[in-house]
Amino acid sequence: MLRPWTLPIILNRDGKQPVYLQLVYALIEEIRANRLTPGAALPGSRELGEIVGVNRKTVVQAYDELCSQGWLTSEPARGTFVSARLPALAAVPERPRGGMLAAVPDFRLRRPPPDLPAWTPAPADTLEFDDGLPDARLMPADIFGRAWRRALGVAARRNRLRYGDPRGTLALRQAVATMLSADRAIPCTADHICLVRGSQMGIYVAARLLAVAGDTVVMEALSYPPAREAFRAAGAEIATVGLDEHGLRLDELEALCRRRRVRAIYVTPHHQFPTTVVMQPERRLHLLALAEQFGFAIVEDDYDHEFHFARRPMLPLISADRWGKVVYIGSISKLLSPSLRVGYIAAPLGFVERAAMEVMTIDRQGDPVTEQVVAELMEAGTIRSSTRKAMRAYAERRQVFADALRETLDGRVSFVLPDGGLALWVRFADGIDPDRLASVARVRRVSFTPGSAYAMQPMPVAAARFGFASLNPAELAQAVRRLGMAIRETRW
Repeated sequence: MLRPWTLPIILNRDGKQPVYLQLVYALIEEIRANRLTPGAALPGSRELGEIVGVNRKTVVQAYDELCSQGWLTSEPARGTFVSARLPALAAVPERPRGGMLAAVPDFRLRRPPPDLPAWTPAPADTLEFDDGLPDARLMPADIFGRAWRRALGVAARRNRLRYGDPRGTLALRQAVATMLSADRAIPCTADHICLVRGSQMGIYVAARLLAVAGDTVVMEALSYPPAREAFRAAGAEIATVGLDEHGLRLDELEALCRRRRVRAIYVTPHHQFPTTVVMQPERRLHLLALAEQFGFAIVEDDYDHEFHFARRPMLPLISADRWGKVVYIGSISKLLSPSLRVGYIAAPLGFVERAAMEVMTIDRQGDPVTEQVVAELMEAGTIRSSTRKAMRAYAERRQVFADALRETLDGRVSFVLPDGGLALWVRFADGIDPDRLASVARVRRVSFTPGSAYAMQPMPVAAARFGFASLNPAELAQAVRRLGMAIRETRW
């Protein structure tokens, strides 16, 4: 005989959660509270629908879900009953009301979080000095849009939207190999290229292949924090060496190699990140010789090779690598828009084959349509032409920014104008704390990252990296004025 149905069930008809799921959770709560005990009979679907004010199909859907989860059992010609063997989930706390997931997982997260600042978008009226990004407003969006629509149609007709080579689209790998061979003297073919979703993914893949728990990886004392965290995620221990006006201190590196086994070193020799210093040719050759002598790999992050103003850029380390020591990582995203996420790894064949296997475990492959579009734009010279046009704008902004710093902050800051790159490394006068200034500046609606954020080990840094390319001349002038006001309003 069916028990009288007096259990309170309240459904929210205006809520976002489906009504049948609200009924599911309500019945689970009744079972957990022991108001419905194992073996207890439930009303028929039509009867329960009339009680709670829903149609019979909604109740059937809820019952079916509860039966599949093990809360209820259905017996032909008899009815629906609370299961005699309830799932273990019955012991967990109630689901938060309103259908929201729990705020904290009820399981252990095995790894500590990356040591990176939490990113939140700045208010709309804040002028932001980033770490050296291009201005996406200069991207030839109309040209890219037409090329993308055309490539999508061709790919669909030729059935090329399926899974493909994890190394990336052949056309783009060929275009990248041609560019590297012609412009950077890197003797490579498409088989030496693995496409990735931006240079950060390239660094992560390289870290996975080069380091395991306990291995030593070397970075400069000031460097790129996401690279550090990629190697740490692979289990590496980070050792640091110093910098001077010519870049990496190779005497310190050699002394370190004599004390302990170094597995790899991460460097940005073209424009050292964050200080913008260029590693000179003799140091580059010496670094390659040390890699051969001590058996470590070099991860060369050439994140802004195309952005140069005064002269042709220096050739990459990998162009002089005779031993197969260098893994070269670059990006095409910055030539169009950082959000496109197109980067590449150039390395010996064996490394690229393993990198492709790692890609299979991360995201399988990139977007073949976007890769085909970028290949076509590279082959047509569109990207090169667009970059040259953007560089004229960046050269103007570089000068506007340098002049504004000298005029507005004379005596408060100093800097060396580098030959290339989209950022300046600005040193503050004695007594100015960049970390404190960054907090005050945010109130003035201008933001920048203090130099201490780039320290691989905690230490004060009386400088900051100011990217200038993503702000137009008027925005740059206004941002420097706001920065000047923040300095004047702060008592040092």
